[in-house]
Amino acid sequence: MKNEFVLAFNEVLEDKGLPKDTILEALSAAMVSAYRKSVNASAAQKIEAEMDLENGEFRILAEKEVVESIQSPLTETTLEFAKKFNSDAALGDIVMVDSTPENFGRVAAQTARQAIQTRIRMAEHSAQYEFYEKQIGEIISGIVQAANSRGLTIGLELKAEGSMPRREMIPHEHFRIHDRVRALVAEVKETGRGPQIILSRTHRDFLRRLLENEVPEIFHGVVEIRSIAREPGFRAKVAVSAAQKGIDPVGACVGMRGVRIQAIVRELHGEKIDVIEWNPSPTEFIAKAISPARVISVYLHESIKGAKNALVIVPEDQLSLAIGKDGQNARLAAKLTGWRIDIKSLIESISDWLFTLKNEEAFKQLAEQEAEAIIKAEEVMERKEEGRILSNDEYDLMAQFIDRLEKYSSEKRAEKRAAYLDKRKEAMDSIPSAAFDMDLSESELSDSLIESINEAGMNSAGKLVLTAKMEPDKILDIDGIGPKTFEKIEEFGERLPELVPQEPEEEPEPEAEPLDQDAEQVKTKETATETEEKLEDETVHIEDGTVQTEEETAQDEAITEQSETTEETGEEEEESEQPEKEKIESVKSFEELFKLELEDLEPEPEDLEQKSSGNKKKAGSSKKSRRIVYDEDLGMTISKKEHKRDDEEDWSDWVDI
Repeated sequence: MKNEFVLAFNEVLEDKGLPKDTILEALSAAMVSAYRKSVNASAAQKIEAEMDLENGEFRILAEKEVVESIQSPLTETTLEFAKKFNSDAALGDIVMVDSTPENFGRVAAQTARQAIQTRIRMAEHSAQYEFYEKQIGEIISGIVQAANSRGLTIGLELKAEGSMPRREMIPHEHFRIHDRVRALVAEVKETGRGPQIILSRTHRDFLRRLLENEVPEIFHGVVEIRSIAREPGFRAKVAVSAAQKGIDPVGACVGMRGVRIQAIVRELHGEKIDVIEWNPSPTEFIAKAISPARVISVYLHESIKGAKNALVIVPEDQLSLAIGKDGQNARLAAKLTGWRIDIKSLIESISDWLFTLKNEEAFKQLAEQEAEAIIKAEEVMERKEEGRILSNDEYDLMAQFIDRLEKYSSEKRAEKRAAYLDKRKEAMDSIPSAAFDMDLSESELSDSLIESINEAGMNSAGKLVLTAKMEPDKILDIDGIGPKTFEKIEEFGERLPELVPQEPEEEPEPEAEPLDQDAEQVKTKETATETEEKLEDETVHIEDGTVQTEEETAQDEAITEQSETTEETGEEEEESEQPEKEKIESVKSFEELFKLELEDLEPEPEDLEQKSSGNKKKAGSSKKSRRIVYDEDLGMTISKKEHKRDDEEDWSDWVDI
C-alpha cells in the first residue's frame, strides 16, 4: 500500500510539475469518492480522508452516531470505539471515526490516479486558455498534425492544439504534415474539451504583424501603418506614414532592393503588396491609392446623407490599370481610403458631361457660359470617333474643361447640402427632444401601421415626425399609408409639443427683500470691522471690560482735566449730537462690535425731545453722559463720554474721536 500511493504521488510530481497541495487535495477527493462508491454511502454523511505520505498510510473518517447497539454499521458506532477518537464522546453524540474498509488500498489508488489525471487535464486546459488568450492578435508558429478538406490541425506550445479552417487559409496554398506554419491567433474559445484556438492567415492583422517583424521602423513606431486593404493570396495595399521628418516610410517598408517586402511576399505565397504613402488630403490619398495607374484629377462628392463618393479621372490608356483585374485595384483603393470610388477615362467623362449639359435644365446656365468650350469638346470627340490621334494640348484643354464643370457641380452639391442641413435643424428645433423616446401609441394609428412604421426604422414619435418633414416619400412608401394617413401623421406632429410632458423649468430663487435701513446696517458692520482691525494693530489695554488703545488712553487723561471745569448746555449737546449719529459711541469688547444694532446709532425721537428739554442725566441713557469739548492740543472738537467705575467715586472719561 505504501508503494502504490508513494509511487503514484511521486510520478505525478515528476511528470506534471503541479503543486504538492493541489495533488494532495485531488488525492483526498478521489479517496472520499472511492469510499462512497464502495460502501454506497449517503451524500449527506460527512466523510474525510487523512494521508501520511511518508509512511504510506491513510484512513477514511466517517461521521457516525454513538449508540449502545449497532443496527447500521455505516452510520452507527459503539461508545468504546468512539472514545478512541474523541475522549469526550457520549451516547447520542455524532463523532468522526475510522471507517477504512478492508482491501481499500488498491481501489483507492486506482480511483486516485484517475481523479488526478482529470485534475491535471483541467489544470493544463486552464493554463493553455490563459496563455493563448493573451496571444490574440499575435503571430505564433506550430507544426501541422493533420490536414483535411475542412482545414488544418496545428500543434502548439503547452501541448495545445490550434485549428485553421479553410476560410482562414490563403487560397491555393497547401501544407503537409510536419510542416511549420506561422499564423495569427484570431480567436480563443473555452470549451469542455479544452480551449479552442482559431488561427488565421487571411486576416489583415497577419500582414500588419509581418510588417512589424520585418521592418524595425514600424516596430519602434518611427513608421506608422495607417490602413490595410487585402484580398488574401492576390493583392494587398498598405498605407504608411512617417512619425519623424526626414524618413521615407515607403522606402523603409520596401527595404534595400525590396528585401524586406519580398520576405513578406514569400511568406504569403506570392501575394502582391503595394505600399503607398498616406496623405491627410483625401484627393491626394485617393490618387496614390489608385497606383500604379496615373491619375489626372480626383473630385469628392459628399452626398446630403453623408455618403462619401469620389470621381477619379484617368487617361484612357490607364483605365484598365486603374480598375484592375475584375475591379480588384478599385476595390482595394476604396477599402484603403474609405471612399466609394468611381473611375472614368477623360473621354468618357467628356461624353457624359456633353449629354448632361444638353438635356438637363439645371445646367442650362452653365451650358451658356461654356458654349465655346462645348463646341471645341464636340470637335475633339468627333476626331476621336474617327480614330485620329489627339495632341497633348487638346487633352489639356479637355482636362481644364472637365475641371470647371466638376467644380461647378461640387458647389451646387455643397449648397444643397447646406440647405438640407438648415431644413433639418429647423425640423429638429420644432420637435421636442423627449419625443424621440416616446412610442407611437399616442399617434392614433392602428397597431398594424405602427408595426409597419417600426419595421421601417421609425420606432419613436420623434423619428416619425422628422421623417415626415424631411422625407415624406419614405413615409408614403410604407404599406398601408396613403395621403389621408400622411395628413394624420402631420397633425400628430403639430400636436406633439402638447403631448410630450414638459420638463419643469427651474424657477429662479427669490431675492431677499431688503430690510428697513439695510444700508445703514451694512455701513455699521463695515465701521465695526474697520474698528476691529485698528484695535488689532495697536496696543490694547483692557480694564473693567473696556478696551482702549494707548492713543485713546492719552487723550482721556487730557480731556479729564478739561471736563472738570467745562460744561456745555443742552442746546450745544443737541447740535453736536447730530453729526455723531453714524459713529460708534463706545467700544467695550470685540463681541459687542458685531452685536451693534441700529438703535445704537440713531436715537429715538423721544430721546431727542428729552435732550432738547435739558434732561441730560436720565438713568440708563448713554446719551446723557456725552459731551462735546474742543481740544486745544488736537485742534479739533471731540465727543466725550463719561463712565463711572464701580470701584471709584469720581468719573473717568473715555473719548471717541
